[in-house]
Formats: sequence, structure tokens, C-alpha cells
Amino acid sequence: MMKAMVQWLDVVRLADVEAVRWALGAFAGASEPLSLRRAQLWVARMTAVGWLDRSRPTYRDGSIVWATRLAIGKPPPSLFRQTTRHEVAVATVSARYLAQGFTWRRDRQPAGHREHQADGVATRDGIVELVEVELTPKSWQRYQKIVTNHGYRLVHENVDRVAYFCTADAHRAITREADRRLVRTERPRLVSYPCLDAPGIWIGPNFDPGDHAVQLAVAPHLDGRADWNRSDGTRV
Repeated sequence: MMKAMVQWLDVVRLADVEAVRWALGAFAGASEPLSLRRAQLWVARMTAVGWLDRSRPTYRDGSIVWATRLAIGKPPPSLFRQTTRHEVAVATVSARYLAQGFTWRRDRQPAGHREHQADGVATRDGIVELVEVELTPKSWQRYQKIVTNHGYRLVHENVDRVAYFCTADAHRAITREADRRLVRTERPRLVSYPCLDAPGIWIGPNFDPGDHAVQLAVAPHLDGRADWNRSDGTRV
């Protein structure tokens, strides 16, 4: 379990104790988080041997932990970057995927300016999901590029689903742009769930992320095939 946890922290870089609870439960073979006390004891032991470090920034209620240079050979992350809140939220979502039997890895680096790198890739039993964590809505111009790339990857890169975990405002924005950009055949495979608050804390129910797409996705109505661009799964 220790090695698997350190490898996971090497990927996500930062996590709060709630995410650690879920990840520990996953690597112990459970689909539920360990108790808060057991997670805190694990963090304390790993900190004592120099494999973890932790801090409690003033802008958060709880501690943030990360793997040290001794554990992964990388310098410690900065806790005061603008992306810190987002990175911790990604770990929150990632840990819940782990608890449902998925593996988690980083997405590939974009090969050009038209490509987009998702926040993570979750796989289980041959199913591949691109996972996005959205705490702040983007402009429609950025969503146009991102959703178009998602549509292309759904059609051409063996991606089964794109799942957004976001705030209520971001959920409305991504749903609107997905309705506009994706064709009927691909629209049900991009789903969005408003399960995070503005600081990135999970406020949604505990559910199976992999089943979420099937349960909640609804295809929009398109007037005719002339609206479709079959080469990349997006509307023209």
C-alpha cells in the first residue's frame, strides 16, 4: 500500500486528507474511504520517515500533503500557486476513481495548439475516461477548442467518455458548450456533474464515477445531419 500511495502522490502531487482517506481505502481493496483517524496516523508515520510532508495553508480548513524528494526525487510543490486549489481538487476526484477500481494517470502532452490535455485519465476493464476538474468557467472560445478536441478523441482515440467534475457555474458552462459542439452520437459520452464547491471541496454524493456517464447523460436533439461534422464528433 505504501508504494502505491507514493506512486499516486507522484502523479497528483498534492492531496488533502480526505483524498488520502479514499486512496488508502482503494489500495486496501475497499470501495470506501478509511477512517479519518487511520488516514491521519498513516500521514504521521510517513511524515516521520521523511516520505511525506504536510502543511495547513491559511486559505484551507485542513492539511495538504505531498511526497517528498526522498520518496519521489522531485522538489516540493509550491502551495501558493494559482493552480494549487485545482490540483488538490483533481486528487479528490482521482481518489474516488481509485476506490471504484480504476487506475489513474496523467494525460498525454498536447502535440499542438489545437490539442488539449485533460486533468487525468482513468481506466478500468478496457474503459478509458478523460477526466476534467473545473472550478471556474472558461470563456466560450476556450470551450470551443477544448470540446472540439474532446469530440475528436472520442471518435479517433478510443476514449469512451469525458467526465467533468465541477462547480455549479462551470457545470452550466460546459453543458451549454457541449450541447452546441458535440453531435448526437457523441454528446452522451461527455458528462458533467456539479459536485465541487468553489474552494474545490467535494460536496456531491458518493457515487461510482464510471457509471455516472451512463446514468445521467442525455443526447441533445439535432435538426438534421447537415449540422454534424462526422470527422471529429462536433457540430459545424
